Amino acid sequence: MNDGIDVLGLGAVAWDEFLYLDDWPPADAKRRVRLRAAQCGGITGNALVAAARFGARCAYAGRLGTDAASHQVRAALEAEGIDTTRAVVGDAYHVNQSVIIVAENLGTRNVFSQSPGGTGADETLPDENFIRSARVLLVDHHGVPGSIRAARLARKAGHEVVADIERSDSPQTSELLALANHPILSKGFARAQTKMSHAAEATQKLWNEERAAVVVTCGRDGCWYCATETAAAARHFPAFQVEVLDTTGCGDVFHGTYAATLALGFDLKTRLRFASAAAALKAGRRSGIDRYPTRTEIGTSSDRARPLDQRLSETGVHPSLIA
Repeated sequence: MNDGIDVLGLGAVAWDEFLYLDDWPPADAKRRVRLRAAQCGGITGNALVAAARFGARCAYAGRLGTDAASHQVRAALEAEGIDTTRAVVGDAYHVNQSVIIVAENLGTRNVFSQSPGGTGADETLPDENFIRSARVLLVDHHGVPGSIRAARLARKAGHEVVADIERSDSPQTSELLALANHPILSKGFARAQTKMSHAAEATQKLWNEERAAVVVTCGRDGCWYCATETAAAARHFPAFQVEVLDTTGCGDVFHGTYAATLALGFDLKTRLRFASAAAALKAGRRSGIDRYPTRTEIGTSSDRARPLDQRLSETGVHPSLIA
């Protein structure tokens, strides 16, 4: 069976409210809201939109509720061409909801989230054949038992598992991380998970022969990666230069673009280049899935604006240079 799915996501989706301010106020101060907006979000939701905008055929098969926020999320995903027919819908399930305050003059944002429960991967659905039909499975730390089930099926079928794990709330997080052959982790989580001081050292520690690639993202400092192509040595890939406006969703866009390019057969260096360019383009824009970069924009940007000091991506940098 092959339903033609490139990227299947099972993790968190959300309905987010954005408030845009000039700067972050001190205690007891007032600030005028420059713009208020609401939109679909969440770790996996954002990543799937980014993957779809690159041209991948995507599906969401995690949990959705029957409330208004869940309906809004579903409509937004479908508007981006993402198949939600296999989503697991029930009254006991909910999407996450967040208030995100962006200080535009500072290029920073703060996220205040609420997780009503019952979000992420289901423990028994979707069916096994549907999971096996996807070239790439995208999981996060929401619904860990269900993600473990799906990751086992995907790996047994010889498919790729990309993991975006930010927290170790579940006692089974380590098991899920072990099943991912493409873990793409933030610097903070990678260092906490490995007890290593530097991102490069954490990348090296996370590598094993069961992996296809390990990537540790460091924001404006680019990312470190380790793969068979690097002879299991950690290498650095610099970030693209950009005037930062709003970093919300940059990591999710990186994951989604990486998953799309992986499913579409691009090599590792190209996957990193396109994912980095997509994240940089997002950082220079206000949030909104309708502003996520397209494949054409990503390709043009990555060709014209070379990463900072391209030599670093070829030769690597000593781990002490980037924490």
